[in-house]
Amino acid sequence: MSSVRQQKISRLIHKELGNILQVRTNNYGGLVTVTQVRVSPDLGVAKVYVSIFPGDSEVIFEKVKEDIFEIRKEFATITRHQLRRTPEFIFYLDDSNDYLENIENLLKD
Repeated sequence: MSSVRQQKISRLIHKELGNILQVRTNNYGGLVTVTQVRVSPDLGVAKVYVSIFPGDSEVIFEKVKEDIFEIRKEFATITRHQLRRTPEFIFYLDDSNDYLENIENLLKD
């Protein structure tokens, strides 16, 4: 069960990281969307689930993981007046859209 504070931080991370990733990933050739954020009870770790559309999602995901320190620094700059401590980000590839597309293709046949 998430506390109100966790939910607020989660929404803030979702919004700001979405904007940061949208600008950064224009160079990668794909659209990266933050689908879900889960924050630990101590607000020190944020699990960020991203969905990548069109292109090779594994390659783009690796580029995002390589830029994690720059992304965190940019996020810290934006939220410096809202958060005392910037959480550590752990990115996960959300493949639920691929799963749904696969199910749709199976049902069409």
